[in-house]
Amino acid sequence: MEHLTTGHDEEFRQLYQKYYRPGVHFLTSILKDKEEAENMVQDVFLKMWLRKEKLNFDAHLQAYIFTSLKNIAFDYLKKLAKDEVARVQFLQQMQNTEATVEEETFLRLSRAVERLSEKRKMIIRMTIEEGKSYQEIADIMQISKNTVKNQLIKAKQHLRNTVDFSVA
Repeated sequence: MEHLTTGHDEEFRQLYQKYYRPGVHFLTSILKDKEEAENMVQDVFLKMWLRKEKLNFDAHLQAYIFTSLKNIAFDYLKKLAKDEVARVQFLQQMQNTEATVEEETFLRLSRAVERLSEKRKMIIRMTIEEGKSYQEIADIMQISKNTVKNQLIKAKQHLRNTVDFSVA
């Protein structure tokens, strides 16, 4: 059963059942986030299902699955690190803006933040001023972590489009 044959849904279901829990455990040990690990395991199996006709697994199916899981986890961790760097830079820029930029630029930034929806204002303030994680914000606001991410991205885009930070 260590291979995928086109059209054999039952084989794939058994494969999924065999590797789902070990995959989640493996990714949780790397990410320390079970929910994200579950999503990633499902993503890997979905990609395998969509490409099942093109994939040749032979006897290396377990290695293929865990290599795929490791790669998706490392990509995720790289993105988190990049997001953290961007957050730190944004914080530094905000501090520089408050300390050194003319009053007019600071007022434009304040007005831009005030023009955000209440939800986006809350999210950006909790992220930047309070340093809360996406999950903490999601729990407080009773929304999904992905909604927090999407709203934060849109808020930052609005601020970048409204205020020229290159002056600082």
